[in-house]
Order: sequence, then structure tokens, then C-alpha cells
Amino acid sequence: MKILICSDGMDASENAMRLGAAFAAPLKADVVVLGVAEKPEDESMLQQALEKQANSLRGGDVSPAIEMCAGDPVRRIADETAKKKYDLVIVGARKTGSTGLHWRSEKTYELIKSILPPVLVAMGDWAQLKRFLVCTGGKEFIEEAVQLTGKLAKAVGASVTLLHVMAEPPAMYADLVRLEEDVDRLLDSKSELGINLSEQKADLEKLGVSAEVRIRHGIVPEQVFAEARERSYDLIVTGSSRARGMLRHYIMGDLTRTILNHANCPVLVARAGTVAGPRGLWRSIRRAFASPKS
Repeated sequence: MKILICSDGMDASENAMRLGAAFAAPLKADVVVLGVAEKPEDESMLQQALEKQANSLRGGDVSPAIEMCAGDPVRRIADETAKKKYDLVIVGARKTGSTGLHWRSEKTYELIKSILPPVLVAMGDWAQLKRFLVCTGGKEFIEEAVQLTGKLAKAVGASVTLLHVMAEPPAMYADLVRLEEDVDRLLDSKSELGINLSEQKADLEKLGVSAEVRIRHGIVPEQVFAEARERSYDLIVTGSSRARGMLRHYIMGDLTRTILNHANCPVLVARAGTVAGPRGLWRSIRRAFASPKS
């Protein structure tokens, strides 16, 4: 695995270094520390900060390469990830407000939308990395995010919870709610949701990661944070999807932005893949002819 850790030499990037070290060492990853000075006169001070941060990584059994440049951080990081293939980009994010669309630095949101690799945002409080929460829509396109989460979880010995939030039906359908919250029954069903969640859980377990599925009902952001409060997760995984047409950027939905605004732990913004034609067709045929379980 190849990891890019971005730094401006400030306190927020210290969190990125610490989080990067936690994953890079067990993964035996190749690590590049990229420092971006917005003004040329800041380069000397940034160089000193990068050396200090690199030494902290070396103390954690990581041997980083150091690169430095000047200019707009989003553009420079985008250039770097376009030239070289990275599996993960780690950035720090400080809180800048508590109203409006962006509670973190706007450059954080712009970076997430602008680069190809998934972005791990180091923020909030975390003393360990033992419980990961994946906000899954129960669709096939989340599989790439599940695979990446599994690799990270295996590296640090974490468990993974796949959370799916359903709309709250009227009270007259209380029996339906109980049926949907019967996770074992759902996973054994022939529904698209049941099959996808079952396969995602199986994929994690094949990697040697302890995995479970949780179902909640209600408004998605509210239920995600209710789950996070109740079970104290150390990392939340959410997604972004590629814009359609000729645009070369990612769309960050309301859920992802809300999680970034409110989360008090690191957030991994993974990339949603597309379902391959042959695989999707085969699944449809398989489901159509599958015999119901007795």
C-alpha cells in the first residue's frame, strides 16, 4: 500500500502523522509526506516542521520520503496524486466553525472532491483504532470501500460494523420494522439488500476481520450519530461518488458533509465504484433463479 500524508506544518497535520503511523507501520506501507507551503516565504519553516514530523514517523517504524512544494494545497495535492498512484491520502482538519455547510477548512472538502484516492481525515479524539463504522447504502458500489476498510481494520486488529439505515415507516407497519431489524433473517433473504450486506460481511470475514451488520430506522444522519454515540466507534467510513459526464471530480453528499462536520473521530471518505456489467448481469440471473430457502 502507498500512503500520502499531507502537511502544512500546523497542529492539524500532527494528527494526520499520528494516524498515518498507526496504519502505515502494520501495513508496511510506502509513505510520502508532502508539505505544501502556500507562500514561498513559509518554505523554510515548513521544511523544519516536516523533518520533525518525519522523525516522529520513523520512531513508529515508518520510513517516509519527504517532498515539498509551494502553491495552492488542493491543486498541489491533486497534481501529486495524478502523477503517482496512492491507495490512501491522509489529511488533518481543524474545526473552523459550527454553522453553515463547512465546519472544517473548506480546503478539506475541496480536496475530497478533487482527487482520485480515498481520503482519511484525521480529526477528533481517538486513543485506539478498534471499532470501525461503515455507513453502507446496501448497494454493490460500496464494495471497494468495504475492501479498503477491511485492509485497514485487519492491519490494526479492528472490528467493522456495517450500518444500514432505513426510512421510518408509519406505525401501522411496526411488524415490518421488526422483520427488517431481524438481521439474521434479512441476511438470509433473497432481497438485494440482504444479499449485498451478506456478501460485504463475508468479504470482511475472508480478510480475517470481525464483522457485524446493524439495521436502524429513521433519518440517516441522526441514526448514524446515534449509533456512533451508543457504541463509541474510533473511525467512521462514508462515501463519495464520481460525477457523471466529463467532470473529473467526486460528489460529496449531504451525509458525508454532515459526518465531516459533526464527527469527533477520524473519517474515511471512500470512493464508490461502479458495478461491472457482466457481474451485475450474472447476479441478476442468479437471484432470479435462486430457490427460496426453506
